[in-house]
Amino acid sequence: MSNQSKKQSFLAGTAILAAAVAAVKLIGFFYKIPLNNILGSEGKTYFNTAYEIYNVLLTVSTAGLPLAISKLTSEAHAQGRENEKRKIFRTAIWLFFALGMVGALLMYFGAGTLANFQNNEAAFWPIRALAPAVFCVCLLACMRGYTQGQGNMKPTAVSQVLEALCKLGIGLPLAWLILQKCQQPDLSQQLAMAESSGMEYVAAGAILGVTIGTAASLLFLIIYLVSHHNRAESLDTPRSSGVLMRQILSIGVPITLGNCAMSIITLVDTKVILGQLQNTLGMSEHAASVLKGQYSYAMDMPNMVASFVYPVTMSLIPFAAAALARGDKRGAGRIISSAFRLIAILALPAGIGLSVLATPIMRLVLPAQPEDALAAGAHLQMLGIALIFICIMILTNAILQTYGKEKLPIFTVIVGGVVKVVMNYILVGNPDINIHGAPVSTLCCYMVIAGLNLFFVWKYTPEKPRYFTIFAKPVAASLLMGGAAWAV
Repeated sequence: MSNQSKKQSFLAGTAILAAAVAAVKLIGFFYKIPLNNILGSEGKTYFNTAYEIYNVLLTVSTAGLPLAISKLTSEAHAQGRENEKRKIFRTAIWLFFALGMVGALLMYFGAGTLANFQNNEAAFWPIRALAPAVFCVCLLACMRGYTQGQGNMKPTAVSQVLEALCKLGIGLPLAWLILQKCQQPDLSQQLAMAESSGMEYVAAGAILGVTIGTAASLLFLIIYLVSHHNRAESLDTPRSSGVLMRQILSIGVPITLGNCAMSIITLVDTKVILGQLQNTLGMSEHAASVLKGQYSYAMDMPNMVASFVYPVTMSLIPFAAAALARGDKRGAGRIISSAFRLIAILALPAGIGLSVLATPIMRLVLPAQPEDALAAGAHLQMLGIALIFICIMILTNAILQTYGKEKLPIFTVIVGGVVKVVMNYILVGNPDINIHGAPVSTLCCYMVIAGLNLFFVWKYTPEKPRYFTIFAKPVAASLLMGGAAWAV
């Protein structure tokens, strides 16, 4: 990486990644809205089932280790240790290669077993179509962590936009073409005889666009790193590969466990929801998939907004870590306070707005699925409020990790996850509540995690964040906005 380029500031890095996320979400709007209308609630469940399995494998491979690389690279960069910076990357890339290969093979050859575990046998082809993406994203994560650790957010931003464009340009046309094929009379009759709607193949076509997008993004980053390789000599003596590997694992594994716990809990949660709908309430797999798909439609909206928090955390960790490496605790505290303000300005009005305008929003984005839109609107009223706590959880996890408290998010996520699974088992299994228990358990889960995290951040950071000062004005303004929106 060239030293000629000026290192970006925390806010500049955040702005670059936020702009990329905005572009990705705009592209995603033209991808996901038509796709949701193509898939319907049944196809949406097959699509999401594959993604939830993918997320577990991906989290194991990429959740904490890229942040460890980013943090170590940032510290070496701040201290001018160029040789060590290069060796960190060379050591890490082989680790990610192995993790990606294992994850991809497990997902590809274990697709049937994984689909059966989720009480969703028809998700076999979507799971298999997504398997190669695990390998590509593992290598992508390592390269992105390396460039972010040097304060350069542009390669990550460009690669994310490229990935989204491939999803739109390849995945959506594939899904539509497969849907048209499945609706042809001869094939439609064959599918009916096999007791299949064909939506699993439509979902697999859409997912194939994701896999191709990750491959294209990986190719871009390889070309970027080769063309921007810094060959200048440096006098520092790097630590051994064994020492660096132990440091990467000591930082990354606790973060991975914390994030992996949430992915695993989400996976188990889906199994519980579909299991309770089918086994306790006696629904067919098709009927249970429809209800789960309606909930998934609503969950898409908070997830979309929460994705804007990640640019803040991706910039926060390397820049705050660099300040701490220089002994500048006050500077790190200022960065964290800025991050809290950004999240408050984003999450509070977005969460309250989604809750107040839930049904109109779902009708807007699902014009071809009016019944699903109405059902999803009821879920989004609760999930809009949950969004606020999801955003706080993401940020506070990053803050605790920056200050070397990587194990605390594991504890808080497990506590919240247990709350979610237990409440879903009880509420979804109640015939008077059924699927409407899912958003309630989600809200309670993230409230617990965010509350615990805020306490630990206040306890362990030298510069205590002033929560009342940070949140008071955005809360008042958001409530006023929500009331006005509701009134009109």
